[in-house]
Amino acid sequence: MSATGLGTAPCRFAHYFVVCGIDTETGLEPDELAGENFEQSPLRRTFKSKVLAHFPETIEWNPFDQDAVNMLCMPKGLSFRTQVDNRESQFHSYLITREDGSRTYGFVLTFYEEVTSKQICTAMQTLYQMHHAEHSGSVCASSSCSMDSLASSLDEGDATSLNKLHCCSSYNMSRDTLYVSKALCLITPLPFMQACRKFLTQLHRAVSSQQPPPLPLESYIHNILYEVPLPPPGRSLKFHGVYEPIVCQRPSPSELPLADYSLKQVFELLGVENLVQVFTCVLLEMQILLYSQDYQRLMTVAEGITTLLFPFQWQHVYVPILPASLLHFLDAPVPYLMGLQSKEGTDRSKLELPQEANLCFVDIDNHFIELPEDFPQFPNKLEFIQEISAVLLQFGIPPEGSLHSSESTTQLKSLALHDLVSDKKNGNLPGDALAVFELLQGNATLERLQALAKRTGVTVGRVPTLGGNMVKEKDGRLQCEEEELRDATLNVQVREVFANRFSQMFADYEAFVIQSATDLESWLTNREQMHNFDKASFLSDQPEPYLPFLSHFIETQMFATFIDNKIMSQWEDKEPLLKVFDSRIEKMRLYNVRIPNLCSSNYQKSTILKESAQSIEQRLMKIDHTAVHPHLLDMKIGQGKYEQGFFPKLQADVLAAGPTNNKWASRTGTAQRRKDRLRQHSEHLGLDNDLREKYMQEARSLGKNLRQPKLSDLSPAVIAQTNWKFVEGLLKECRMKTKRMLVEKMGREAVELGHGEANITGLEENTLIASLCDLMERIWSHGLQVKQGKSALWSHLLQYQEREEKLEQTAVSPVLLGPERRKSETGLTMPFLRVSLFQDMRHIQNVSEIKTDVGRARGWIRLSLEKKLLSQHLKQLLSNQALTKKLYKRYAFLRCEEEKEQFLYHLLTLNTVDYFCFTSVFTTIMIPYRAVIIPIKKLSNAITTSNPWVSVSGELGDSGVMQIPKNLLEMTFDCQNLGKLTTAQIGHDNSGLLAKWLVDCVMVRNEITGHTYKFPCGRWLGKGVDDGSLERILIGELIIPCADEDLSKQCRTPPLQRSPAQTRRISITSPAGRNSKPNAVQIQEAIGEAVNNIVKHFHKPEKERGSLTILLCGENGLVSALEQFFHHGFKSSRIFQKNVFVWDFIEKAVAYFEMTDQIGDTVEGMESFRSMCKIFCHYVNAINVTPRNIGKDGKLQFLVCLGARDHLLLQWIPLLVECPLITTMYEEYALLRDHLMVNSLIRVLQTVHEFNITLESSLVKGITL
Repeated sequence: MSATGLGTAPCRFAHYFVVCGIDTETGLEPDELAGENFEQSPLRRTFKSKVLAHFPETIEWNPFDQDAVNMLCMPKGLSFRTQVDNRESQFHSYLITREDGSRTYGFVLTFYEEVTSKQICTAMQTLYQMHHAEHSGSVCASSSCSMDSLASSLDEGDATSLNKLHCCSSYNMSRDTLYVSKALCLITPLPFMQACRKFLTQLHRAVSSQQPPPLPLESYIHNILYEVPLPPPGRSLKFHGVYEPIVCQRPSPSELPLADYSLKQVFELLGVENLVQVFTCVLLEMQILLYSQDYQRLMTVAEGITTLLFPFQWQHVYVPILPASLLHFLDAPVPYLMGLQSKEGTDRSKLELPQEANLCFVDIDNHFIELPEDFPQFPNKLEFIQEISAVLLQFGIPPEGSLHSSESTTQLKSLALHDLVSDKKNGNLPGDALAVFELLQGNATLERLQALAKRTGVTVGRVPTLGGNMVKEKDGRLQCEEEELRDATLNVQVREVFANRFSQMFADYEAFVIQSATDLESWLTNREQMHNFDKASFLSDQPEPYLPFLSHFIETQMFATFIDNKIMSQWEDKEPLLKVFDSRIEKMRLYNVRIPNLCSSNYQKSTILKESAQSIEQRLMKIDHTAVHPHLLDMKIGQGKYEQGFFPKLQADVLAAGPTNNKWASRTGTAQRRKDRLRQHSEHLGLDNDLREKYMQEARSLGKNLRQPKLSDLSPAVIAQTNWKFVEGLLKECRMKTKRMLVEKMGREAVELGHGEANITGLEENTLIASLCDLMERIWSHGLQVKQGKSALWSHLLQYQEREEKLEQTAVSPVLLGPERRKSETGLTMPFLRVSLFQDMRHIQNVSEIKTDVGRARGWIRLSLEKKLLSQHLKQLLSNQALTKKLYKRYAFLRCEEEKEQFLYHLLTLNTVDYFCFTSVFTTIMIPYRAVIIPIKKLSNAITTSNPWVSVSGELGDSGVMQIPKNLLEMTFDCQNLGKLTTAQIGHDNSGLLAKWLVDCVMVRNEITGHTYKFPCGRWLGKGVDDGSLERILIGELIIPCADEDLSKQCRTPPLQRSPAQTRRISITSPAGRNSKPNAVQIQEAIGEAVNNIVKHFHKPEKERGSLTILLCGENGLVSALEQFFHHGFKSSRIFQKNVFVWDFIEKAVAYFEMTDQIGDTVEGMESFRSMCKIFCHYVNAINVTPRNIGKDGKLQFLVCLGARDHLLLQWIPLLVECPLITTMYEEYALLRDHLMVNSLIRVLQTVHEFNITLESSLVKGITL
């Protein structure tokens, strides 16, 4: 290797030229790693291939990896053919991803060469004879029927097929010619797929042609390795193959990056709809498995889809062609994009995959995709598909795709062109003129002769040999170039449509990037703890239809890396894709100066399709650079000898090094040295490079482990090390996910500790939990060896259930009965709730809405998380070590004891917060509830003689009125999921001798989730007692069990929907409340707090608000606060008389407004005052005539709620203040008689009137206005 070759490697078009094939010295070696099947005929088996030659030896920038190159050039190893088999050459490409994420591309042409070694032919015949001897007995028994069925499946007239059938699995040295595969490969730094394909095709044509090539093959290989540079950005380059020039172009830094794989082919193979779905799965970092018989199809689809990700980049395992020896890599418990070659006749059902819960399976050959369950659709999917389809239709490609259409399309186009050429009228040229045109096309000298002949009147005859051949060649080349240009134009236009979607969706992303670090070193050091993107604010700015997709997408590694690159761009050069994307957003802002916000769900099409296509067209039409022509090398006499059909043994000494007198090489070498000096200088100025690289690797490896398996070493030790990396990666991901879930959920405390935003939206929470479900499926799939169904976790649970139930039948006591002890203040207990792993499984199995194993596993995780039993259940599941050993390989995550314990610990931390992830997702399922009524026995009868009833309401609906069985205080009922419970109505019909009933509270429990709600009452139900109410509306509060499980000492984490609970409010008019009257300051504070909570409620996103009923009628609600205001200074107690209620004052005020004649004399603006009075009287009378047996305090509650809903409270309070009755019914110090306090109250209530309040049906039922 010369210094020149080393120095200029990064600027060379190609890094290596490789020849792979059979090593005649070692002979036939079975490829055991490829999963060899010795049942197959020897001609159908795979044998080890070898790198026969590669030039140059190695390059500093890209060291030659012999094992990886050999494996990817010939993924199935060597294959043999005889003269009856199809021996067409095949092209495929591959890529190798290095640890730093950079890529090297390989382009391979595989052809068949006759085997000249007698030793190999003899070995093949011996293998065949052994195979025949072993199988002749078994074959004889079944051959007749199988041959008949095979023969019947062939076309009747296909004699060659029948002949093939007879000979396909046999080989006889004397009769047959043996051929073996050989691969020619170019390894390049950039994916110039079309140019490399042309070069290799011409090289193969030179080998198979009857005529030797113009120069020895070494000249062309030396030329492309050492004398053809990479085209500079924004320029095109022409270099020479064996027969024809080859053109390639490279986009400028401001354009979309280079992508040479045909998107036309991708759309033909998949169709637009399927492609958009697969693209969405890639964006959401699911596991994507491509499946095809053709290696090049795998590569085309993989590269095509990842190209469309701009400005994002796939960050995980990326192996578009998975060699047979690496099939165990499908076990990887990480997001991956891999391509698997399908064997002929193998359909999807026979393919056993380790994990399918989060798998997107793409059967390319059959135009079929299998999607994961419940994944969000891409925003504006329909309009997006329409825009892509419009571009495709311009190029004559059907949007639904067309299998194998590329060949037929080309044939149709060539036929059309032939008709065009044969129609001489088409170009408006007469016969002579056409003859001259054909002769002179592209020839300057002959053009001058034609002009001279025209002036002198001489006619030019047709020159059939020269002219005919020339026009044929020229037409072919033009057609080829035209086809290339069309493909390049289509590629860039489709990519612009995709890029435009991201530009629209993330137009304002910079506003939400959090720049918290002062320098790069501190940022890299604290990367894991940093809050880099304000996700909640970003999502709150997005259109509603985008949220399901965006909430998932901003959690991905590719988005995190994109934001990391943005943050790092303040200290170092911008990452190229980010640079292009930012400049596009800048341009978009300039065009949209008048539009304040770009975030709109209105679909905006790309406007730069023509502009982007023109730049490519200009580069291809006008070549910027031409490389040095291939030339004779200083070779020894007799070398470079040509033999048709055989690729020659190349002369190593002329190909090992590049030219020393190459001006381009020395120039780029100098430039490279200058770059090296600058880089070293910047390293000295900045932080230590090794340290920086370490931080970078750690920062970017969050959530990902490997980009590509090590192909160069497949020893058990390396495979074990890879699996260990997976185990570490899964544990790290679990730690990060649980930490994020806790931080988001803990709210204010977390913010005080410096962990970012307080509020988590339900959408974000759902995304995080879905992500946890996905992680658990990947953990349970790792190292799995026995699997039933698509969900590894559910399969494990079922097998555990089956084993334990057998043991349970023989045992006396059940496996796990963790009773919940719910003890009330009166000693009455809520019956124990049976808590067990199997019980929760049965709950999920009974949910008819869940149809699949994956759905059941996710439902079970959500239920266990809501019940705070996830860690406990999984610990129990994994305690059966015999079952775990049976199901999992030794290296599996679940068999790594220390990591498993840490994993369960991380899940245990989730018990510190409350989730409703089961209740809020399965909204339509039937749920059994249990209700218990707890009376105050000291002051009343335990049982009432009347007929009691109860009705329970929640955020998702209500149960309707249900009769409680007589003489019982408990009932169970099944009802569609009510969600979080908010109110309970309790009442009776006042019949019998013991009708009066003092109820302490009502308890209601969801029998699936175990959530128990307490509805405090503390009031009488009955005529002639308390306020005479026969029914009451009670507001619920969720009971959070504590260590001592005593309800009187509860420590509750209040749900997000309400303010922190204080001691239970006792009605001022109730027996217990007569002596507890708050003072004026306390009342003011209570009103302010209640209004504040309502304002906060409306400032949350609509979907996250929860129940407003609690904020209106709950313990610290607006009704309670206003009730205290009205009771202040109220003369309620009367000696020897019944108590007087605020409602009595309101009724008297209504009577006064309706009866008095002095309304006009008391207030100016009589008309408006009269209308206000009329409305007030109308509302009070409507409440009084309701058929419901609501007491006087209940009626006041209704009035306050209706006044708040209809924005009338501000007008009603002054009416009551002006009523003369106030002086007889209120003390002089009462707040209602203090004008300053009333004005203050009105000002506070004004804030509530800005919102549209919707009341629960239980609060307004029966009231007709």
